[in-house]
Amino acid sequence: MRLNRWLLVLALAVSVGAFHVVPAQADDDTIPVGVILPLTGALAQTGASLLAGAQLAADLVNGHVSYPLPAVGKNGIPSLHKRIRLVIVDSQGKNDQAASVAQQLITQDHVVAILGAYASSNTATASQVAERAGIPFVCEDSTASNLTTRGYKWFFRPTPTDGTFAQNLIDFMGDLKKKKNIEIKKIAILHEDGLFGTGSADSENADALKAGYTVVANIAYSATTTDVSAEVQKIKVAAPDVLMITSYLPDSLLFMRGLKDQDVPLKAIIAQDAGFIDPNFLKTLGAGADGVFTREVFSLNIKNRNQSVPLIDQLYRARFGGKPLDGNSAREIMGVLVLADALNRAKSLAPEAIRVALTKTNIPGERTLMPWKNISFGPDGQNDGGAGIVEQVQGGEYQTVWPFDVAVKPVVWPMPAWKR
Repeated sequence: MRLNRWLLVLALAVSVGAFHVVPAQADDDTIPVGVILPLTGALAQTGASLLAGAQLAADLVNGHVSYPLPAVGKNGIPSLHKRIRLVIVDSQGKNDQAASVAQQLITQDHVVAILGAYASSNTATASQVAERAGIPFVCEDSTASNLTTRGYKWFFRPTPTDGTFAQNLIDFMGDLKKKKNIEIKKIAILHEDGLFGTGSADSENADALKAGYTVVANIAYSATTTDVSAEVQKIKVAAPDVLMITSYLPDSLLFMRGLKDQDVPLKAIIAQDAGFIDPNFLKTLGAGADGVFTREVFSLNIKNRNQSVPLIDQLYRARFGGKPLDGNSAREIMGVLVLADALNRAKSLAPEAIRVALTKTNIPGERTLMPWKNISFGPDGQNDGGAGIVEQVQGGEYQTVWPFDVAVKPVVWPMPAWKR
């Protein structure tokens, strides 16, 4: 089955108006697929968004979107005549727990593949378990570059890496000078000290120096911290033009409040998504988020987007309390669909057959939810067709501002003064 068949099912479901989602039933005709997410702990709010995306994608694959037209996809994966069944487990955002539940999925739940696990450090430990067991692991949402430099043969990642995203952000700043006459000289880098933050900061630092920027500070902190006043003071003393930040939701909120409290003068904050694209970021900060830039992999506001995107967003909102589709939930949907596509082509539940099918994945960009060229995995398991965009919060909404040829709003520069 081609990937756009499932997208078409959604489009049809929404276009006719009345629809509802019928929950899947666990039976002998299902294919168990493990999904590792942070459902409790500091990342639980993000985990809920990821879970929603996975559930919607599974219902789409299984033909559980009901509408007054002839049913499509009643048998789930056509070549196997089976529905997929998500086996959801909680990593709690902890590395050892992620490894433990991965083992559980393999030995107790007998899953044929695993998706997950959001935090890059959690993904590192969970995928190590899958690699040893010879079980395909599709990483839809972790971006640490070194996850695909370990020589693994069972690990596949559709989303771009922090290295790609860091270069995108440096290119964005370069384009600001070339095309908007906006000059940036001094950059401060701030990041959580886990695999995600450290890898992101290393790439940003190297790319910034190569591009001729002066890095006036490179500050690491624990994502579990409750006091960021010392780090904020260091940023204020360094006096950068731009702060590049890699944070999850709780720490991103702490820093936004801390920067405001200390009235740190910045021309721009440029973030590596994560906490900065979580729906609760805007919900919590309101107008205080205006002017913030963040890289993204997905946008509802972009020129030349896939025509299915607004329809899928409508279905997502209808099922999940009006919340819009975002980068996290969209990546989760794509992860499930990529695996379903491979399962159909494998025509087998044997791990090796699924792995080989994943290596042969070739999905054109127009059949994805993302502004990507394609989804096709290299020898390292990394999709070579992905790239990022840059959004800016304007008037309480994320607006695509780069690349300029797909932007829907011009850049607002500098960011507004801190509101009291």
